[in-house]
Amino acid sequence: MAGAAPLRLATRGSPQARTQAHLVAEAITAATGRPTDLVLVETTGDRNQSVPLHTIGGQGVFVKEVQQAVLDGRAEAAVHSAKDLPSESPGGLWLAAFCARRDAADALVGRPLTGLATGAVVATGSVRRRAQLASVRPDLQFVELRGNIARRLEQIPDGGAIVMAVAALDVLGLTEHVAERLDPAVFVPAVGQGCVAVECRADDSATRHLLAGVDDPATRFAVSTERAFLAELGAGCTLPLGAYCVAGELHAFLAGDEPPTEFRETVTVPGDVDGAVALAAAVARRARAAVGS
Repeated sequence: MAGAAPLRLATRGSPQARTQAHLVAEAITAATGRPTDLVLVETTGDRNQSVPLHTIGGQGVFVKEVQQAVLDGRAEAAVHSAKDLPSESPGGLWLAAFCARRDAADALVGRPLTGLATGAVVATGSVRRRAQLASVRPDLQFVELRGNIARRLEQIPDGGAIVMAVAALDVLGLTEHVAERLDPAVFVPAVGQGCVAVECRADDSATRHLLAGVDDPATRFAVSTERAFLAELGAGCTLPLGAYCVAGELHAFLAGDEPPTEFRETVTVPGDVDGAVALAAAVARRARAAVGS
């Protein structure tokens, strides 16, 4: 597409977000020949680093301003970590691509579970990660963790650990810091974890066509199934929940307000997206009934 104007991609300015967006940009250019530019956007989550995520709005705090850049016409598309997306896109936007997923698992950085002494401190801002770790190690103490990846790696408690997404470390070439990869069938990841999603305006058929070139059908199927679980519960980071669709199975997790009340279920997923979405919604209803959320 020689001579075409660059496709503008809105993204957060963190090193992880910029790297993800650069990779998407390179893939778009390789697939379509269209040049690209990045439009850096500061979000509510970036500005407020001192407050736990679940108290400032949970999911959406890292994406709303990026989405607005597309709606305002400052960019043709927005690049997000799929786990940051609310269960529904704002009116006027379309999830045009789910890029091929990286490892969706969580990891301990610092010490592995067996290396954590009784009462050791684990830093994480995720209520899901706290609930899952507490279910197998109720002795652990938890503290908040915010900031970009470099800042988080500086906050490993003495004798303790922090919890990170393997994919986030992988994007920046930092997987050597992983002390233990946590089994995602047990420590069920956040919905969409490990996937980069790209939104554009719903009425922008030209951009939708371009982005189709970087959409991965298997990832779209899996993340759409997980997002149906999230949508049925009507929650984001404010509830300790996880869903992970892989190899024809959906692993689902929801914790109640009073530990150790929790719901865990693994089900076989139909091969069609409508069936998978309906099943995920049914699992979410069972989860809600089980924990009373």
